[in-house]
Amino acid sequence: MEPLASAINEILTPEAKQFVTDLQVKFGETREVLLSARAKRQAQIDGGKFPDFLPYTQAIRSGAWTVAPLPADIQDRRVEITGPVDRKMVINALNSGAQVFMADFEDSHSPTWSGTIAGQVNLRDAIRKTISFKNADGKEYRLNPNTAVLFVRPRGWHLEEKHFLVNGRPISASLFDFGLFFFHNVKALLAAGTGPYFYLPKLESHLEARLWNDVFVFAQTALGVPHGTIKATVLIETILASFEMDEILYELKDHSAGLNCGRWDYIFSFIKKFSHHPDFVLPDRAKVTMREPFLNSYCRLLVETCHKRQVHAMGGMAAQIPIKNDPRANEEALAKVTADKEREVGLGHDGTWVAHPALVPVARAVFDAKMKAANQIAVKKEPCGVTAGDLLTVPAGEITEAGLRNNISVGLQYVEAWLGGNGCVPLYHLMEDAATAEISRAQIWQWIQHPKGRLADGKKITAAWFRELLAAEKVRLTAERGNTPSPQLEKAAVLFDRLVTTTPFTEFLTLAAYNQIEENP
Repeated sequence: MEPLASAINEILTPEAKQFVTDLQVKFGETREVLLSARAKRQAQIDGGKFPDFLPYTQAIRSGAWTVAPLPADIQDRRVEITGPVDRKMVINALNSGAQVFMADFEDSHSPTWSGTIAGQVNLRDAIRKTISFKNADGKEYRLNPNTAVLFVRPRGWHLEEKHFLVNGRPISASLFDFGLFFFHNVKALLAAGTGPYFYLPKLESHLEARLWNDVFVFAQTALGVPHGTIKATVLIETILASFEMDEILYELKDHSAGLNCGRWDYIFSFIKKFSHHPDFVLPDRAKVTMREPFLNSYCRLLVETCHKRQVHAMGGMAAQIPIKNDPRANEEALAKVTADKEREVGLGHDGTWVAHPALVPVARAVFDAKMKAANQIAVKKEPCGVTAGDLLTVPAGEITEAGLRNNISVGLQYVEAWLGGNGCVPLYHLMEDAATAEISRAQIWQWIQHPKGRLADGKKITAAWFRELLAAEKVRLTAERGNTPSPQLEKAAVLFDRLVTTTPFTEFLTLAAYNQIEENP
């Protein structure tokens, strides 16, 4: 039997298929209503009605409630490593020395059917401690006796899984990823003394959190496990969610494991949501650091909100990867990671993210030095006083030709890799995923569309100039690869051009690219 066919039979058992079908039948319509609400809210923002804290939920924000107590094994989350669900990555991440591994079916996963099903197999085997992997050179990988706690990130509410139909329509990818993992593993996780823990991506409102909570309640009842067994951390990675953090925690309070500052998607959301407004043009991506007022304000508000509700406030991703052939550059990169983690622990975060195992000891050293307890939830600070205006402050700074070229190169190469089944790509000493690629193409789109999209010398960024630079980048990459023509690169260039130059703004590159993805054999 072929490996994929075998994996499908193991994962898509009749009982598992019925479970995810039941999820879709019960919750699919609500999901569609909420996605329609996103479109309506976007139209309001386009018309000038900017986000603000919700007046009708003031009682929730001012209330004295807290979330349910957290399990013992996720009290200390000082370093979390994230990555895709391929077999070798799962083993290395669980062995990395981090407290948590977030196995990602979303931004670092290219959702080929074979890769998605294999990911479910890999996590199943990891939970049961039977996972192993052998490289082509014969090197074997197995789990250490002590491993990180597993969290799983299903795909966002906006995505569908086209290979599994319910009543003739694709199932919600969120329900598919969550449902299969929960169905196959909840009993084994509980028997091992842990639980089914999740990260929830790209929520835009507390009503979307309410839907997840309803899914959790239904799933726990259906499989006969206690209410509150599931714990989930919500990524605050959209500008709209930053105005509803209290409300999101409230909706999930029996199942909450806190909030996380998903910085890269947050920057992308900031560009996307205000794409119609010429005063919201951002400078080069490299200049939009976490010390910018709008990002610093969002982090401070997240910490205050979480600690008020007795739950974790997690920091964001360090995307740097080791630079093996340049010790000095590597030292500088690690210094940036250290400074970023010192900023986070100083703000009061209870833990942080890294993208590479080599960064685990770097981040851990910072948190070990500054955070002696398991977390900082009990540390009291003065109210931060963050306002709606603080969250909407546009960062200043220049747009440069180097920044434009870098966005083109990163965006093009990432789309090429994603179409080929790879959702996590090392480029220029950073680990790029869908979120950073989204920033790259969204910035170019924004610079083309608005008068402020010009260099310091006044040169306007236009679609024609973008296409000239895109063509030059294709030539450069082709030459770098031995001048072998690449249909995949050409296809990526066509798609990237469309994402950057057409209006209205395409909401997600992963939606635009999904039907062009190349299935692995």
